[in-house]
Amino acid sequence: MSKPKLDADAIAAGLEKLEGWTASEDGNAIHRKFKFANFRKAFAFMSEMAMVAEKMNHHPEWFNVYNRVEVTLTTHDSGGVTELDLSLAEAMNKAVA
Repeated sequence: MSKPKLDADAIAAGLEKLEGWTASEDGNAIHRKFKFANFRKAFAFMSEMAMVAEKMNHHPEWFNVYNRVEVTLTTHDSGGVTELDLSLAEAMNKAVA
């Protein structure tokens, strides 16, 4: 069963608590760019978050080049941002804090 899609106000309220995250132009996803000291640290972050995402059964769209990881979160079967996306974004922020 899919999670309910959040409206623009709920997404904005959620993003206020998530440093570095922004909504996409169409409001159907949230994004953040992470920068690490080197490739190993970027990959370690991705490995750690892969385990979290698997436990949540919610998987990010991400792109990695050397020390950068760009993340897009959306819930495809709901057609936009849900609480799952905000929860995974929060976990990612805690991992780099």
